[in-house]
Amino acid sequence: MSDELVFYTHPMSRARVVRWMLEEVGRPYETKILEFGHSMKAPEYLAINPMGKVPAIRHGDTVVTEAAAICAYLADAFPEAGLAPPPGSRARGPYYRWLFFAAGPIEAAQTDKALGCEVPQDREGMVGYGNLERTLAAVEGQLYRSDYIAGDTFTAADVYLGSAIGWGMAFKGIDRRPAFERYWGLISARPAAVRAKAIDDALVEERRKAS
Repeated sequence: MSDELVFYTHPMSRARVVRWMLEEVGRPYETKILEFGHSMKAPEYLAINPMGKVPAIRHGDTVVTEAAAICAYLADAFPEAGLAPPPGSRARGPYYRWLFFAAGPIEAAQTDKALGCEVPQDREGMVGYGNLERTLAAVEGQLYRSDYIAGDTFTAADVYLGSAIGWGMAFKGIDRRPAFERYWGLISARPAAVRAKAIDDALVEERRKAS
């Protein structure tokens, strides 16, 4: 299989999470920037992602969509980057747990808050996250026990969950708790995170100037 790596993105989207992950992986990749409502809905891209959304990647003949899935895929496709515990290791369980906790409960809880949707207390059992406070408390408790979300080593779970924490605090969807600020300060200072942010910020500025 060809190892060509193509990244479908827009700099003002959650594809920024995948940009960070790609920079952590450190492999060359081609960037294809798509526009909301235009090239994202074109037949060529709908063949990649029928949802007509970014991010997506193509690695040779393999297409992966959904940011959490892309992070997990890249960590396994490029094990030399050290972004996932080895399969079968004890650390693999916590890694999976927190990566998909971010993609499930945290994502849903943040979205509901942003939309002003409040789950009635007697209906909390019907939603995967229960309530926002319990969801955040689970993450907060873990971050008091370890430097990174799945233990003492940075992984793809930190790219995805950490992005949710950083974005949430920036847009006031998540409280600025000491554990969250310590964690975000640690991971957002990584060279790959800094590079990824600079690339996407520059693309946003180019669009602003062109508009």
